Amino acid sequence: MHRPATPRALTNSDAVERILAAAKTLFAEQGFDAVSMNAIAERAGVSKANIFHHFTSKNDLYVAVLHHVCRDASERLDDLDKPNAPFEERLEQFARSHLKTLLDHGQMMRLLLREMLSDNPRLGQELAEQVYGEKFSRFVAILRAGQAAGELRTDVDPAMVATLLIGADVFFFEAREVLNHFPDAAFSRKPERFSAMLADILLRGILPPEKNIAKPKVQS
Repeated sequence: MHRPATPRALTNSDAVERILAAAKTLFAEQGFDAVSMNAIAERAGVSKANIFHHFTSKNDLYVAVLHHVCRDASERLDDLDKPNAPFEERLEQFARSHLKTLLDHGQMMRLLLREMLSDNPRLGQELAEQVYGEKFSRFVAILRAGQAAGELRTDVDPAMVATLLIGADVFFFEAREVLNHFPDAAFSRKPERFSAMLADILLRGILPPEKNIAKPKVQS
């Protein structure tokens, strides 16, 4: 059993990190509803009062955990936004690192996806406004900047591009064990290859160059 640490034993930052780490593990293992604040306090080695000193409620702590898990996404967007290489190279790197984050944090990512698929409209709005919305908007803004710089087509919706890339990565993450048994899907065993192919298709499409001249107009 974890014994609560005394106030002198932990700084505020130490306590917060331990609380977040404990909550992340328990939420991922059991889901939001099944986890008690007492269990989080015991796992973190702090008192329940200490948790409420930093987080006003279990829901507040949960949102903080989601932000904590998504820190990698913010760092990947920082890299994508740096003009230190051609945009297409940066986009491929972003696709690769985004997929790696999903695969490296599988248990927690499945919890996030389960929440996203929830039929609770309040939760959906909360996740959009407090966790994912800002990152998605930033991704779209970076793609739009690429359009303004002449590095991407200007006649496509950047939000659609963002949705396709993220959606493809999520599908790969969820379906990989099935894809592994498809003889035609050899890329399922090579995530980096999948990311390179995905970026190439997003950037160049699937039509041969000579057929890219006349494009059908998409109704808005």
